[in-house]
Amino acid sequence: MDLNLSPEEIKFRDELRTWLAANAPKDWDERREESMESRFEYLKRWQRKLYEGGWAGISWPKEYGGRGASLMEQVVFWQEMALASAPPLANVLGLGIIGPTIIAFGTEAQKKRYLAKILSAEEIWCQGFSEPDAGSDLANVRCEAKLEGDHYIVNGQKVWNSYGWAADWCELVVRTDPDVPKHKGMTVLLVDMKSPGVEVRPLRQMTGETEFNELFFHDLRVPVANVVGKVNEGWGVAMGTLMHERGTFGAGLQITYRRNMERLIDLARSTQRNGRPIAEDPVMRQKLAQCYAEIEIMRCNQMRAFSRISATGVPGPEGSIQKIFWSELNQRFQQIAQELLGPYGQLEAGDPHAVDNGMWAYGYLRTRGNTIEAGTSEIQRNIIGHFVLGLPKSY
Repeated sequence: MDLNLSPEEIKFRDELRTWLAANAPKDWDERREESMESRFEYLKRWQRKLYEGGWAGISWPKEYGGRGASLMEQVVFWQEMALASAPPLANVLGLGIIGPTIIAFGTEAQKKRYLAKILSAEEIWCQGFSEPDAGSDLANVRCEAKLEGDHYIVNGQKVWNSYGWAADWCELVVRTDPDVPKHKGMTVLLVDMKSPGVEVRPLRQMTGETEFNELFFHDLRVPVANVVGKVNEGWGVAMGTLMHERGTFGAGLQITYRRNMERLIDLARSTQRNGRPIAEDPVMRQKLAQCYAEIEIMRCNQMRAFSRISATGVPGPEGSIQKIFWSELNQRFQQIAQELLGPYGQLEAGDPHAVDNGMWAYGYLRTRGNTIEAGTSEIQRNIIGHFVLGLPKSY
């Protein structure tokens, strides 16, 4: 594992850093009080600017509109975005996991139809994987699709769907053959979210947002041409999507965590308790030091995962280690932030006494979902035990 950048990667980093310094908007954090819909339109405009500047789809092949960059350059991209405090991208699922899935498993017609509009944020994507009775156990999906002529008729439900409220398209996992073992008989479809028979219902979170949704499908007609990969072999396609999500999707998180850590240290130095700065309290200093060390461990684990992908060409089950680590680390970190800030840490955006315009209150509440989204910690531990450690399956 080489932690140093090559001359080509340094050149790429410097070019990107210069572009971001000149073009990245500086007012994203100030928009915390705006509606979710207004903020999303802002992010779509930002992604369009990145696309026009040649910075969307860094590691995608050039023939599909990307830069054909290496995986490490993709990592550098996310790190520099975090360092520049640049806004996130609107079509984050399309860019990070669904586009790569179409590139790997889709037909040429599908690649020509969908990829360019993913890059430009002209069409926003979501994924329909989790179900109420399946959760992270993807093999237990029941949403059914029956073939009638040249269309599949889809009926069923999905839950915990991100961006469903804004999405134009959905990568949907369905059951096409109920009479075979559960890991078989699954198919991946590309679904037009504006089609008759698609219903989106918001799920309100403790943050007050409706970031997640339920999806209901009532006699939805999906053309056979929208099958990704082979019929009844959707398990492999879905696993490709999930390995991208767990293995490479969080490349910028370590930088974001480091930036938040530095801000919390500043607050510890400037905030007093019992007549002295909190940073002088030995217990709090130990807790901050522990978090700082864990963020560095996260960086090293991340580089190990990327080294493996560079060597093999595909993400592996080691991505589950990173998923558990970053999600549980963030929960511990936000708990420490609340201990440090006291009652002021609970004040939300808009309150004149809120710390950093409510960033810490929102962050604490939002982290409760970290160990559920992208595969629960329980499922990730099963994957690590079986595929990494070679232990028997837990079921």
